[in-house]
Amino acid sequence: MRQGWLLDLDGITPYAEAWALQRTLVAARQRGAIDDGLILLEHDPVFTVGRSAKPDHLLFPRELLTARGFGVFDIERGGSVTYHGPGQLVGYPILDLRSYDEDIGKFMRTLEQVLITVLDDFGVPAARLPGYPGVWVEDTKIAAVGVAVKRKVTMHGFALNVDPDLSHFGLINPCGLGRDVTSMATVAGHAVPMGDVRSRAAARFGQAYGLALRPVTLAALLAAVQSTETVTV
Repeated sequence: MRQGWLLDLDGITPYAEAWALQRTLVAARQRGAIDDGLILLEHDPVFTVGRSAKPDHLLFPRELLTARGFGVFDIERGGSVTYHGPGQLVGYPILDLRSYDEDIGKFMRTLEQVLITVLDDFGVPAARLPGYPGVWVEDTKIAAVGVAVKRKVTMHGFALNVDPDLSHFGLINPCGLGRDVTSMATVAGHAVPMGDVRSRAAARFGQAYGLALRPVTLAALLAAVQSTETVTV
Protein backbone atom coordinates (compact mmCIF):
# COMPACT_ATOMS: atom_id res chain seq x y z
CA MET A 1 0.00 0.00 0.00
CA ARG A 2 1.09 3.58 -0.60
CA GLN A 3 1.36 6.12 2.22
CA GLY A 4 -1.44 8.63 2.63
CA TRP A 5 -2.86 11.02 5.19
CA LEU A 6 -6.16 11.33 7.06
CA LEU A 7 -7.42 14.67 8.34
CA ASP A 8 -10.35 13.92 10.68
CA LEU A 9 -11.72 17.26 11.82
CA ASP A 10 -13.64 17.45 15.09
CA GLY A 11 -16.76 19.54 15.58
CA ILE A 12 -18.52 21.48 12.83
CA THR A 13 -16.43 22.94 10.01
CA PRO A 14 -17.85 25.95 8.14
CA TYR A 15 -18.31 25.07 4.51
CA ALA A 16 -16.37 28.05 3.14
CA GLU A 17 -13.33 27.09 5.23
CA ALA A 18 -13.38 23.49 4.04
CA TRP A 19 -13.83 24.54 0.43
CA ALA A 20 -10.82 26.86 0.64
CA LEU A 21 -8.80 24.12 2.35
CA GLN A 22 -9.60 21.70 -0.46
CA ARG A 23 -8.37 24.14 -3.08
CA THR A 24 -5.13 24.62 -1.12
CA LEU A 25 -4.57 20.87 -0.81
CA VAL A 26 -5.43 20.19 -4.45
CA ALA A 27 -2.77 22.69 -5.52
CA ALA A 28 -0.28 21.08 -3.13
CA ARG A 29 -1.04 17.62 -4.50
CA GLN A 30 -0.68 18.86 -8.07
CA ARG A 31 2.86 20.05 -7.40
CA GLY A 32 3.75 16.98 -5.34
CA ALA A 33 4.03 18.70 -1.96
CA ILE A 34 1.74 16.15 -0.27
CA ASP A 35 0.59 12.57 -0.81
CA ASP A 36 -2.96 11.40 -1.49
CA GLY A 37 -5.32 11.73 1.45
CA LEU A 38 -8.83 12.07 2.83
CA ILE A 39 -10.59 14.78 4.83
CA LEU A 40 -13.49 13.72 7.10
CA LEU A 41 -15.76 16.31 8.72
CA GLU A 42 -19.25 17.60 9.43
CA HIS A 43 -20.55 20.89 8.09
CA ASP A 44 -22.80 23.65 9.26
CA PRO A 45 -26.20 23.56 7.43
CA VAL A 46 -25.58 24.46 3.79
CA PHE A 47 -26.83 23.74 0.31
CA THR A 48 -24.26 23.24 -2.43
CA VAL A 49 -25.21 23.78 -6.05
CA GLY A 50 -23.27 21.74 -8.61
CA ARG A 51 -22.70 22.31 -12.31
CA SER A 52 -25.76 20.31 -13.40
CA ALA A 53 -28.26 22.08 -11.13
CA LYS A 54 -31.39 23.65 -12.55
CA PRO A 55 -33.00 26.75 -10.98
CA ASP A 56 -35.96 24.79 -9.62
CA HIS A 57 -33.76 22.33 -7.71
CA LEU A 58 -33.72 24.89 -4.89
CA LEU A 59 -37.37 24.87 -3.85
CA PHE A 60 -37.16 28.25 -2.11
CA PRO A 61 -35.42 31.51 -3.04
CA ARG A 62 -31.82 31.78 -1.94
CA GLU A 63 -32.63 34.87 0.09
CA LEU A 64 -35.17 32.92 2.13
CA LEU A 65 -32.75 30.05 2.70
CA THR A 66 -29.96 32.35 3.87
CA ALA A 67 -32.42 34.23 6.09
CA ARG A 68 -33.23 30.90 7.75
CA GLY A 69 -29.54 30.32 8.46
CA PHE A 70 -28.54 28.09 5.54
CA GLY A 71 -25.48 28.79 3.44
CA VAL A 72 -25.84 28.45 -0.33
CA PHE A 73 -22.72 27.81 -2.41
CA ASP A 74 -22.27 27.44 -6.16
CA ILE A 75 -19.40 24.99 -6.50
CA GLU A 76 -17.37 23.25 -9.21
CA ARG A 77 -18.35 19.63 -8.60
CA GLY A 78 -20.59 17.64 -10.90
CA GLY A 79 -24.21 16.93 -10.04
CA SER A 80 -27.02 19.12 -8.82
CA VAL A 81 -28.08 20.40 -5.39
CA THR A 82 -27.33 18.66 -2.12
CA TYR A 83 -27.48 19.40 1.59
CA HIS A 84 -24.74 19.19 4.22
CA GLY A 85 -25.25 19.57 7.94
CA PRO A 86 -24.52 18.17 11.39
CA GLY A 87 -25.06 14.43 11.63
CA GLN A 88 -23.83 13.86 8.07
CA LEU A 89 -20.33 12.51 7.47
CA VAL A 90 -18.64 14.33 4.59
CA GLY A 91 -15.49 12.99 2.96
CA TYR A 92 -13.19 14.88 0.60
CA PRO A 93 -10.60 12.68 -1.16
CA ILE A 94 -7.58 14.59 -2.44
CA LEU A 95 -6.22 12.02 -4.88
CA ASP A 96 -4.02 12.15 -7.98
CA LEU A 97 -5.97 10.10 -10.53
CA ARG A 98 -2.76 9.16 -12.31
CA SER A 99 -2.38 6.55 -9.57
CA TYR A 100 -5.85 5.19 -10.40
CA ASP A 101 -5.65 4.77 -14.20
CA GLU A 102 -6.96 8.34 -14.71
CA ASP A 103 -10.43 6.75 -14.75
CA ILE A 104 -12.96 9.08 -13.11
CA GLY A 105 -15.79 6.59 -13.59
CA LYS A 106 -13.85 3.88 -11.78
CA PHE A 107 -12.93 6.35 -9.05
CA MET A 108 -16.61 7.23 -8.52
CA ARG A 109 -17.81 3.62 -8.50
CA THR A 110 -15.09 2.76 -5.99
CA LEU A 111 -16.20 5.65 -3.79
CA GLU A 112 -19.77 4.34 -3.88
CA GLN A 113 -18.52 0.86 -2.99
CA VAL A 114 -16.63 2.26 0.00
CA LEU A 115 -19.90 3.66 1.34
CA ILE A 116 -21.84 0.47 0.60
CA THR A 117 -19.24 -1.51 2.55
CA VAL A 118 -19.31 0.94 5.48
CA LEU A 119 -23.09 0.71 5.63
CA ASP A 120 -22.89 -3.08 5.57
CA ASP A 121 -20.50 -2.89 8.54
CA PHE A 122 -23.37 -1.30 10.48
CA GLY A 123 -26.05 -3.69 9.25
CA VAL A 124 -27.58 -1.21 6.80
CA PRO A 125 -28.33 -2.90 3.46
CA ALA A 126 -27.39 -0.51 0.66
CA ALA A 127 -26.61 -0.69 -3.04
CA ARG A 128 -26.30 1.32 -6.21
CA LEU A 129 -29.50 2.19 -8.05
CA PRO A 130 -29.04 1.73 -11.81
CA GLY A 131 -29.10 5.05 -13.61
CA TYR A 132 -28.68 7.12 -10.45
CA PRO A 133 -25.47 8.20 -8.69
CA GLY A 134 -24.87 7.72 -4.99
CA VAL A 135 -25.84 4.95 -2.58
CA TRP A 136 -29.39 3.81 -1.93
CA VAL A 137 -31.48 1.80 0.52
CA GLU A 138 -34.13 0.47 -1.84
CA ASP A 139 -35.43 3.66 -3.50
CA THR A 140 -34.29 6.17 -0.87
CA LYS A 141 -30.89 7.85 -1.03
CA ILE A 142 -28.57 7.51 1.95
CA ALA A 143 -25.34 8.90 0.49
CA ALA A 144 -24.47 11.36 -2.27
CA VAL A 145 -21.29 11.45 -4.33
CA GLY A 146 -20.01 14.28 -6.49
CA VAL A 147 -16.48 15.32 -7.37
CA ALA A 148 -14.45 17.75 -9.39
CA VAL A 149 -11.07 16.99 -10.97
CA LYS A 150 -8.46 19.72 -11.31
CA ARG A 151 -5.35 18.80 -13.35
CA LYS A 152 -5.79 15.12 -12.44
CA VAL A 153 -6.46 15.76 -8.71
CA THR A 154 -9.87 15.16 -7.11
CA MET A 155 -11.82 17.36 -4.72
CA HIS A 156 -15.31 17.24 -3.15
CA GLY A 157 -16.44 13.65 -2.61
CA PHE A 158 -19.22 12.01 -0.57
CA ALA A 159 -21.88 12.83 2.01
CA LEU A 160 -23.18 9.95 4.14
CA ASN A 161 -26.35 10.54 6.15
CA VAL A 162 -25.62 9.15 9.61
CA ASP A 163 -28.30 11.06 11.55
CA PRO A 164 -28.82 14.54 10.06
CA ASP A 165 -32.02 16.58 10.23
CA LEU A 166 -33.76 15.01 7.23
CA SER A 167 -36.38 17.76 7.13
CA HIS A 168 -33.73 20.08 5.67
CA PHE A 169 -33.72 18.01 2.50
CA GLY A 170 -37.33 19.09 2.01
CA LEU A 171 -36.09 22.55 1.03
CA ILE A 172 -34.47 21.21 -2.14
CA ASN A 173 -34.91 18.60 -4.84
CA PRO A 174 -31.95 16.48 -3.65
CA CYS A 175 -29.53 15.95 -6.54
CA GLY A 176 -32.37 16.94 -8.88
CA LEU A 177 -33.75 13.40 -8.76
CA GLY A 178 -37.08 13.87 -7.02
CA ARG A 179 -36.30 10.99 -4.66
CA ASP A 180 -36.59 10.71 -0.89
CA VAL A 181 -33.58 10.51 1.41
CA THR A 182 -32.91 8.48 4.52
CA SER A 183 -30.20 8.00 7.15
CA MET A 184 -28.36 5.24 8.94
CA ALA A 185 -30.21 6.00 12.17
CA THR A 186 -33.59 5.88 10.41
CA VAL A 187 -32.88 2.54 8.74
CA ALA A 188 -31.27 0.99 11.82
CA GLY A 189 -33.95 2.31 14.17
CA HIS A 190 -31.39 3.52 16.72
CA ALA A 191 -28.56 6.01 17.13
CA VAL A 192 -25.36 5.26 15.24
CA PRO A 193 -22.16 6.66 16.80
CA MET A 194 -20.59 9.14 14.40
CA GLY A 195 -17.11 8.34 15.68
CA ASP A 196 -17.54 4.69 14.76
CA VAL A 197 -18.73 5.61 11.27
CA ARG A 198 -15.74 7.90 10.78
CA SER A 199 -13.34 5.11 11.77
CA ARG A 200 -14.93 2.60 9.44
CA ALA A 201 -15.10 5.09 6.57
CA ALA A 202 -11.38 5.85 6.88
CA ALA A 203 -10.49 2.15 7.05
CA ARG A 204 -12.65 1.16 4.10
CA PHE A 205 -11.45 4.11 2.04
CA GLY A 206 -7.82 3.19 2.64
CA GLN A 207 -8.45 -0.43 1.68
CA ALA A 208 -10.30 0.49 -1.51
CA TYR A 209 -7.69 2.94 -2.78
CA GLY A 210 -4.61 1.13 -1.53
CA LEU A 211 -3.61 3.80 0.97
CA ALA A 212 -2.15 3.38 4.44
CA LEU A 213 -3.79 6.45 5.98
CA ARG A 214 -1.88 8.13 8.79
CA PRO A 215 -3.76 10.61 10.99
CA VAL A 216 -2.50 14.16 10.65
CA THR A 217 -3.37 17.46 12.26
CA LEU A 218 -4.45 20.44 10.23
CA ALA A 219 -1.34 22.32 11.34
CA ALA A 220 0.96 19.53 10.17
CA LEU A 221 -0.82 19.24 6.86
CA LEU A 222 -0.60 22.97 6.20
CA ALA A 223 3.08 22.89 7.13
CA ALA A 224 3.60 20.18 4.53
CA VAL A 225 1.83 22.33 1.96
CA GLN A 226 4.55 24.97 2.45
CA SER A 227 7.34 22.48 1.85
CA THR A 228 9.26 22.43 -1.43
CA GLU A 229 9.56 18.64 -1.25
CA THR A 230 6.99 15.85 -1.12
CA VAL A 231 6.11 15.22 2.52
CA THR A 232 4.40 12.13 3.91
CA VAL A 233 2.32 13.48 6.78
